[in-house]
Amino acid sequence: MGRGGKGNDGRRINLLTNHFKVSVNVPDAVFYQYSVSIASEDKRAVEGKGIGRKLIDKLYQTYSSELAGKKFAYDGENTLYTVGPLPQNKLEFTVVLEDSFAKRESDNLGGGESSDRSAKRSKCSFRSRTFQVEISYAARVPLKSIFLGSKGKDKDNNAQDALRVLDIALRQTAAKRGCLLVRQSFFHDDSRNFTDVGGGVAGVKGFHASFRPTEGGLSLNRDVTTTMILTPGPVIKFLLANQNVKEHRHLDWAKAKRMLKNLRVKTNHSNMEYKIVGLSGKPCNKQFFPMRLKNRKGPDDQEQTMDITVAEYFDKHRGIELTYSAYLPCLDVGKPNRPNYLPLELCSLVSLQRYTKTLSSAQRASLVEKSRQKPPERMRNLADALRNYRYDEDPVLAEFGISLEKQLTKVEGRVLESPKLKVGNGNDCIPRNGRWNYNQRTLLQPSNIELWVIVNCHARCDTRRLSRELIECARSKGLRIEQPFLLLEEDSHMRRESPVRRVERMFQRLQEPIKNEYGRRPDLILCVLSERKNSDIYGPWKRKCLSEQGVVTQCVSPLKINDQYLTNLLLKVNLKVPTLPLGGINSLLAIEHSSRVPIIEDTPTMILGMDVSHGSPGRSDMPSVAAVVSSRCWPLISRYRASVRSQSPREEMIDALYKPVADKSDDGIMRELLFDFYLSSNGRKPTQIIVFRDGVSESQFNQVLNIELKQIIKAYQKLEGNEYIAPKFTVIVAQKNHHTKLFQADYSENVPPGTVVDSMIVHPTNYDFYMCAHAGMIGTSRPAHYHVLIDEIGFSANGLQNLIHSLCYVYQRSTTAVSIVAPIYYAHLAAKQVSQFIKFEDLSESSSGQDSTASARLVPALPMLHNNVCSSMFFC
Repeated sequence: MGRGGKGNDGRRINLLTNHFKVSVNVPDAVFYQYSVSIASEDKRAVEGKGIGRKLIDKLYQTYSSELAGKKFAYDGENTLYTVGPLPQNKLEFTVVLEDSFAKRESDNLGGGESSDRSAKRSKCSFRSRTFQVEISYAARVPLKSIFLGSKGKDKDNNAQDALRVLDIALRQTAAKRGCLLVRQSFFHDDSRNFTDVGGGVAGVKGFHASFRPTEGGLSLNRDVTTTMILTPGPVIKFLLANQNVKEHRHLDWAKAKRMLKNLRVKTNHSNMEYKIVGLSGKPCNKQFFPMRLKNRKGPDDQEQTMDITVAEYFDKHRGIELTYSAYLPCLDVGKPNRPNYLPLELCSLVSLQRYTKTLSSAQRASLVEKSRQKPPERMRNLADALRNYRYDEDPVLAEFGISLEKQLTKVEGRVLESPKLKVGNGNDCIPRNGRWNYNQRTLLQPSNIELWVIVNCHARCDTRRLSRELIECARSKGLRIEQPFLLLEEDSHMRRESPVRRVERMFQRLQEPIKNEYGRRPDLILCVLSERKNSDIYGPWKRKCLSEQGVVTQCVSPLKINDQYLTNLLLKVNLKVPTLPLGGINSLLAIEHSSRVPIIEDTPTMILGMDVSHGSPGRSDMPSVAAVVSSRCWPLISRYRASVRSQSPREEMIDALYKPVADKSDDGIMRELLFDFYLSSNGRKPTQIIVFRDGVSESQFNQVLNIELKQIIKAYQKLEGNEYIAPKFTVIVAQKNHHTKLFQADYSENVPPGTVVDSMIVHPTNYDFYMCAHAGMIGTSRPAHYHVLIDEIGFSANGLQNLIHSLCYVYQRSTTAVSIVAPIYYAHLAAKQVSQFIKFEDLSESSSGQDSTASARLVPALPMLHNNVCSSMFFC
């Protein structure tokens, strides 16, 4: 939807942003789009990726006159653009590429090098490959469509295509400079930009650059960014770091083989580059290969060979005596039926090879610690990058008539006032700088916990001290917690069992005494884990408690026990334990406490938060998990319930919102949440629904409306039947994964919490704004970018911004304003926690023997939550 107006609440503040104004000297230029097809000599199609840029560069050098000297913007695959047309709509060229390699007297299968010890590699030979390149006209893209789009006059929707051309020009220039390209981010091979995070992995700092249409005109969004690469250097050093061992005799070679496959290495003795296909079955000193003998032919006129070990070959024919790697497997860099062996100690990993697997907790913590930048440092890096990149000298951008200002864009923002909170005993709490605490304060609605248990899966935790100090801290916050009924220590020998087996054994031990004495489930089980994150036992434990037993559980792994840690723990416990009819409440907004939330106070309103969690990189068989949380107990906006379903891997659109066919086992997400709203809101049905959607890009906005919103409407319509009256919807997408940063004009510190920007850098026609609701204590704050897709409810700009700002203060498990609305945070937490239910199952085994397409369709259903806990805020 278009922008209805701008807000004016809050005090005004002068800001800078990392958008740089772009001037276009040839506004009437027209981009001509051409399709590129590449074929080998035998007419087989060749994918452009990897070889495309080399071919087009060679083509331009060879046939520049036939192309009328036009500069290209080439995407590296099958599309290129020029300013103005090429001489013909269809052109065909023959392009010869020559790959250089070291001179050698004879070929062999082992080292891939000369068998003559005295051979010198001062000269190079060349192996030529011939390709047929066809360039065919596809479309015209006028540059002025960008400016027409900013005024809502781009009838042909060419604005995005024109922006794509400019972005491709940036990528092409970065590629020619040898950068690693990750979408619109570029990373140079400079060791000064590398940050070791352990495990043979490094973070490399680079820069994001993309053209954006804004209210202030075309701008270049430039930001500092980081991606992960494998640490370049000796292969053996990488393997030791990757497996966290000190000596190569402790290496797991099966694991090493999986890790090294398809990585690129460069040899120290010949400076040649290869791709690893595997490892040899034997060490270098026992791995034989047939070496061709120079100038010797057999009776059938074929070259004679002799079997020789890799170690012997390098010693006798290369003059290289292997040390430790003589007793280690070789790298195989050959072809399936023609191996080519290289000793480990002669090979180094090529730089800028991306690492796409999930980082461990330790790696992630190290990356955050080492890559964070305060605003002044980030500003310096941006200024340096802009100066070093020299956009004005870029020949392609110059051909397109593009020039760039060197100064950050000035923008006016507003700082919204922090909402007042209500805590225990009717006291008010006024946040300062987006933060508050419970010192000398009690929780608004504290729970009472009579029957609870501590299960210790961590040998070093003093559970008696933990329970004693937790009870004392709870008393000061208004909670009444009795002494734990049972302190259960896991047997040390059980820690060697599988996670599922460990959980089963622990429940067998704790169920019988509770059943004999109380005959009911405990109010809470506190489980002490040995690891803070990614514990193997976490998923099976949560599944057992929440799905099978219907018992609320809280997992902890205390490094140190102090009042702050215990207070944070109690904030979570108070929300989960269903000893009160609707669970405990830590705090409410003052306007919520007095039922005076604008627009919501008079009309039953449901607030939804929606998110989808995907499997970790490299696990394409892991199903995605969709979570939707909805507000309950209208007119409150701080209480939520979650509904979670699994769906096809990597699928972003939620497909379980509505079930058209009656299914006794699953009525669909929305039916479940609408019933809960009705029951918890004194029999009132929602006539207004506010949807907050996370995790979708701008290209998916229409899908949110055409797929997800339609499902919600159908679910509501099915419940209402013939009495259906359509509720009013407001649909808002929240994005955190963007590159716009806001800075105070003096660069000194982060922008204050509550900062809103809805001018200059926002979309020229669509309804969006930036909000930084939280206080950035470390690094540089990243504002949330909110896009209003539809607003049938009819919020004013001030009303919607104030509601969103307030929803950043209702995140019950924290005493700080959060960076994005609480319903989205809750949906993220629910999806992440329930996904652990199936994380410990080896899905790849269950799908073995099936093709990947079939296995992707067989999505395992998540275990349903037990009725005792499904309406609780178990996800906090």
